[in-house]
Amino acid sequence: MTTTKIEFAVPMSCQSCVDKVSNVLNGMDGIKNFEVDLSRERVVVESSLPIHQLHAALETSGKRVIISGVGSKKMASAVAVLGYPVGFSKDSIKGVVRFTEVDEECVIDGTIDGLKPGPHGFHIYSSGDLSQGCDSIGDHYNPYNQPHGGPDDNIENRHLGDLGNIISDESGRAAFRIIDKYIKVQDLIGRSVAVTAQADDLGRGSNTSSKLDGNSGERIGCGIIARSAGILENTKRICLCSGLTLWDEKGATI
Repeated sequence: MTTTKIEFAVPMSCQSCVDKVSNVLNGMDGIKNFEVDLSRERVVVESSLPIHQLHAALETSGKRVIISGVGSKKMASAVAVLGYPVGFSKDSIKGVVRFTEVDEECVIDGTIDGLKPGPHGFHIYSSGDLSQGCDSIGDHYNPYNQPHGGPDDNIENRHLGDLGNIISDESGRAAFRIIDKYIKVQDLIGRSVAVTAQADDLGRGSNTSSKLDGNSGERIGCGIIARSAGILENTKRICLCSGLTLWDEKGATI
């Protein structure tokens, strides 16, 4: 199982805090190892679990938790924010998608809220132009000029940006972790990722649209893919734009 390293900022002031965090992580299936650093107030976890699951588990310690890095200095990593104020969306859709290159694979880990329950198409697009919302991000990222397909198809039978479907639960949240063997993070920077209103038929339909976009419908949320910090690369504790500490920012209203 492919694992990734995730760095969390966690406010800790004593050994009791360290013990609380360690007790949460000890024994969790899917965790390879972890380090709790009291002096730097950080927790680094190597795991095959989705990031949102680790985040939620750490919050059960009673501590505030912020993701501050994914991957390592040797691993390429990127992030896209869907919805206001960074990306674009309709119907108050918001989400964060992270891309981390591990060995010869790309781990795509994300959480998107505000969706209708059920499957939604999920794709990488050729452009990062949000001047007209999700209508100006171009077509699916398809450098090899292949027909539309699914993420499990070989490279001759899919767009490189074809990531299949994500499934939203009854609360409107889609949480996912996708492993792709063709995508390279460095090729994604400046492009965009989007979720669609309908399910993707993975190119199995009988009409022309199936081979273009899987009949997945309107793009309802999108964001530009930008380079992100790996673990130990994000030392920010005070935001230069607002003057707030990262903990104040977490509780601030945007």
